[in-house]
Amino acid sequence: MKRAQLLHNPGAGEKDFSKEELTKIIENEGFDVTYSSVRKDGWDNFKDEIDFIIVAGGDGTVRQTAKALVNRKVLDKQFPIALLPHGTANNVATTLNISGEVTDIVRSWHKFKLKEFDIGKVLGLKEEVFFLEGFGFGVFPKLMKVMQKLEDELSDDRDEKIKTAREVLHDVVLAYEPRQCKVIADDVDYSGKYILVEIMNTTSIGPNLGLSGSGDPGDGVFELVLVSEDNQRKFEKFLLNRISGQEDNYSFSKITAKKIQISWEGKDVHADDELLKIDKKSEVSVEIMPGVFEFMIPE
Repeated sequence: MKRAQLLHNPGAGEKDFSKEELTKIIENEGFDVTYSSVRKDGWDNFKDEIDFIIVAGGDGTVRQTAKALVNRKVLDKQFPIALLPHGTANNVATTLNISGEVTDIVRSWHKFKLKEFDIGKVLGLKEEVFFLEGFGFGVFPKLMKVMQKLEDELSDDRDEKIKTAREVLHDVVLAYEPRQCKVIADDVDYSGKYILVEIMNTTSIGPNLGLSGSGDPGDGVFELVLVSEDNQRKFEKFLLNRISGQEDNYSFSKITAKKIQISWEGKDVHADDELLKIDKKSEVSVEIMPGVFEFMIPE
């Protein structure tokens, strides 16, 4: 019998499942499961006898788990990660094509393949930072700041939250002043004035916006997505179409690279769902760290 440690964020998404419901679904499929709430101390005491880790929550819970695993010693046992997406956007799960009913996802763990997952390492800040989804400057971290202020007013409904975030992002883009950015990707200079500079590891970011449809988090390269001041109006239209549910053939400027140096005139910067403080015009270097994690995905 496979043994798993379930890491659950009981406040994620629409609070779909209780501890008892999740544990019962997993045990009914023949897995021996130990429950831990990521809101309680000691959740990250991983036992060597477990075979894999289950993360039940959103992208924030996945990042929280990844942080704990990254901090383990080199010789400590490493564990494959299975996802039960229960957040709002679930960009990591979307990238890995993990979706559907919880019972079907759990059943797929009997027959799965392991997908390597790279991470990005950010150097040049006061402390070392890593990311799973993306690191960037401009309108996305600005959106995060606004959404934090609106948190108490947001609906519990996932679709409503995503729609609201896209509407707020549209307003941000309308008012955002393009900023000069020095960008050097694998020794090629792409410097210019941008409203968005995003180093992406997943296919979507923020409120489920697919900016990097061809991205693969296990291919050993980033996709650098750039929206210049010349394309600001096109990006506004792209967002309006997403808000109204229409498709759009707008294509973003994307560059693949393993190492990127950036210096940005503004202060709006993020790594995944974390806002970072950065001195104006500070230069940072971002490097790919291939295959740090392995996720269990359906065959």
